[in-house]
Amino acid sequence: MSEEHVFETLPLPSPNAYPHRIAIIGDLGLTSNSSTTIDHVIVNDPSMILMVGDLTYANQYLTTGGKGAPCYSCAFPDAPIRETYQPRWDGWGRFMEPLISSSPMMVIEGNHEIEPQVSGITFKSYLTRYAVPSEESGSNSNFYYSFDAGGIHFVMLGAYVDYNSTGAQYSWLKQDLNQVDRAKTPWLVAAWHPPWYNSYSSHYQEFECMRQEMEALLYQYRVDIVFSGHVHAYERMNRVYNYTLDPCGPVYITVGDGGNIEKVDVDHADEPGNCPSAGDNIPEFGGVCHINFSSGPAEGKFCWDKQPEWSAFRESSFGHGILEVVNSTYALWTWHRNQDIYKDDSHGDQIYVVRQPELCIASTLEVIS
Repeated sequence: MSEEHVFETLPLPSPNAYPHRIAIIGDLGLTSNSSTTIDHVIVNDPSMILMVGDLTYANQYLTTGGKGAPCYSCAFPDAPIRETYQPRWDGWGRFMEPLISSSPMMVIEGNHEIEPQVSGITFKSYLTRYAVPSEESGSNSNFYYSFDAGGIHFVMLGAYVDYNSTGAQYSWLKQDLNQVDRAKTPWLVAAWHPPWYNSYSSHYQEFECMRQEMEALLYQYRVDIVFSGHVHAYERMNRVYNYTLDPCGPVYITVGDGGNIEKVDVDHADEPGNCPSAGDNIPEFGGVCHINFSSGPAEGKFCWDKQPEWSAFRESSFGHGILEVVNSTYALWTWHRNQDIYKDDSHGDQIYVVRQPELCIASTLEVIS
C-alpha cells in the first residue's frame, strides 16, 4: 500500500474562482525527456493537470526500443499491429505518482492508447485505468466528456471515435455546449489529441475531416482555447476559424512535446521540400479530407509557402504549458521549455489570452442547423 496522499478538488463553478495553475501536457511517454518535463511541472506547482493524449507509449515499448521513430508505419511497414507492453502502464503510473498524488489529473485518449488486440478490442488499458465524468456530463462514452473547474468549462473530445455531425458525440457536444452558462463559467476550453491547425509536416491536415465536421459548432459557442498534442513540437495559433484570422475564433495550442520516444518534429510543411504528399498523414481513425486552399496566401496549393498567418509561434523543443486564469477576461498562458528548467522566470512563449465576448454576440446567436 502507498502512503496516504491528499489533494484539493477543483473549485465549484464560479466566475470568481479558478484553479491556481493548470499544467497542460501532451505525448509524455517515459523517457529522460519525460522526467525533465515532470520535474519542471512539479517546480511550477500546478493545482490541476490536463493530459491531452498519448500517455505511456506502452504500445511501442517492444517495437522501437530506445531508437524512436517519428513515423511508425514508415519505420515498421510490415508490423501487423503495434505491440503493447502492459507493465509500461504500471511503470508510468509510478513515475507520475509524485505529481498526480497531489494534483488531480484529467485525461483524453490519443492514438497510442488504441492498443489494438484480438477480437477488435481497443483502448482496454486506458478505459480500465482512468475514470472520467462521462455519465455526470451526459455522455454515454468515456471517450468524450466535460467538466467544470471553477469558472472554466472543459470539453474533452474523442478523435478516435465517431465525430461526424450525424453521430452521438456531435449530438452530445451540441447539447453540452448549449447548456453552458457563461455567467457561471465564462471560460470555455476544449481539448483533444490531434490538432486541427498545424504547420508542421508531421500529421499535416491529418484530422481535417474532424475539423470540417466540428469546427463550426465550436465557433458558434465561442470556445476560447483549444489544446492538442500529437505533433511533437510546440505551436500556438492566432485566433482562427476556417484557416482565416478571426477575433471570434479560438486560440489553438499544440503541446505534443512532453518527452515521448518518437523524437521532436522539426520540419515545417511550408519549407521547401517539406510539403507532404496527399497520401501522407493518413489518420488511424476516420476519413481523409486533405484540401487545397481556395483563397488567401496559399490559394490553389496544399501547403503554404511561408509560416501561415494563423501560426503565431512554433518551436521544436520538449516542454509543457501552464494556464493561469486570472478572472473572467484574462488568462496567462506560458509554455515552459525543458532546457529552461534551471533558469529562474524563464519561458519559451507567453501571452495573455483575452476574452472579448461583446465583439461576437451577434454571430453567437446564430443557430447552426
